[in-house]
Amino acid sequence: MNIYILNPPFHHRFSRSQRSPAVIKSGVIYYPIWLAYATAVLEKAGFTVRLVDAPARGFDLEDIIHQIDEFKPRVIVLDTSTPSIENDIGVAEAIHNRYPKAYIVMVGPHVTALPEEVLNSSSAVNIVARGEYDYTLRDLAIQLDGNDDLSSIDGISYRNNDGSVVHNPQREYIKELDEIPFVSSVYKRHLHVEDYFYSITRYPEVAILTGRGCPYQCSYCLWPQTLTGHGYRKRSITNVADEFDYISQELPQVKEVFLEDDTLTVDQKRSISLSQELIRRGNRLPFTANSRADVSYETLKNLKEAGLRLVCVGFESGDESILDNIHKNIKVDQFYQFCASAKKAGVRVHGCFMAGNPGETRQSLDKTLQLAKQLNPDTAQFLPIMVYPGTEAYDWANANGLLDTNHFQDWLTTDGLHKSIVSHPGLSSEDIVKWCDDARRSFYLRPKYLLDKFLEIIYHPGERYRIIKSAHSLFHYIFR
Repeated sequence: MNIYILNPPFHHRFSRSQRSPAVIKSGVIYYPIWLAYATAVLEKAGFTVRLVDAPARGFDLEDIIHQIDEFKPRVIVLDTSTPSIENDIGVAEAIHNRYPKAYIVMVGPHVTALPEEVLNSSSAVNIVARGEYDYTLRDLAIQLDGNDDLSSIDGISYRNNDGSVVHNPQREYIKELDEIPFVSSVYKRHLHVEDYFYSITRYPEVAILTGRGCPYQCSYCLWPQTLTGHGYRKRSITNVADEFDYISQELPQVKEVFLEDDTLTVDQKRSISLSQELIRRGNRLPFTANSRADVSYETLKNLKEAGLRLVCVGFESGDESILDNIHKNIKVDQFYQFCASAKKAGVRVHGCFMAGNPGETRQSLDKTLQLAKQLNPDTAQFLPIMVYPGTEAYDWANANGLLDTNHFQDWLTTDGLHKSIVSHPGLSSEDIVKWCDDARRSFYLRPKYLLDKFLEIIYHPGERYRIIKSAHSLFHYIFR
């Protein structure tokens, strides 16, 4: 049976699989990592699968229809996101009109949070696979290869013969992650690694997961609340190191690996063990990872020796009351300690700062910009809070009447960029976006920062392409 897995056409270089889906000002485009893992599982089960990333390739709906004409799939899987959902349903309807006998399955955080709403919005959508969907799609495909009785498939919602929506029991999270084939092998077979760019990594790179889930309770974070849960499930050290070896051998053009776990350093002993295994094997691939700011110098030092080049850290706010409101469970003083440790270890830092959180005021925003400049990470992003169904942040904004709109297409600007739809008393959504734009200019246009980056381009050729490409894209927005 043929299965067509699609990241649907929308804005060019739109990233559904990032934690706040949008077109990114620095030119970033994420791998469709969840679709790719599902592809690996389906291929392992013996199905013929085609994975297509339309926003990365620049494919439009006509291109997709032509590909489906040739491939003739029985099952078509569409990724979704909150800001693209109306477009995604439109894509499903166009495909259904052409191939009414194919099963159209939607996946992703948005449909996980609102399965009944999505199924009732269009008869073109046959099934929603909720939450972590790798094994759900596998079991569904096995069942559909025999008959269309869906009652035994955990993790799906669908319409019954009478039109009512049925929600099957929730699927348990995958425990043995080593059983899933390397996602990098899917990238090699189905995608073009040169299509993907992260402004904080060397180009080209690949993104993999060494574990799924996060034990922290940050109110805004999308993946743990909709896809992966709050327990950190880990691949074995050997399995992760084996994938590093695979990438080095089979994707020699790759210059860096992005470890996309929500928080790689949740288990610092494991991080050190992974470092030691990579060192033992003579790993030469640099890598970047997501981390909290409470990681020890010892852990950073070990990771650096193994190849860690940069950590991406969510500082979010310079106001401790805001940090408490969003359940960060960390203090501002720890941010300074962390940055000092990272500098001592020789690890670069990308700082994430967010505006519009519960309790936000102009004074708290001033503290955040001051913090960003004092921490002085190598790179920084300033984004308005993006609230999505399925998260505590969305429930907070909705319950308090802070949403400017309930139309999901309004979550983005007309060209696909992030846009705030949360307004506070005395701080409108427009004010929040303006603060982000002003903060970005204020941070990046500091004379010393510009001089440092100019010298880095000269003396660190490995960073040259990344800096120039991201700066070109970012300055387009800063100066327009």
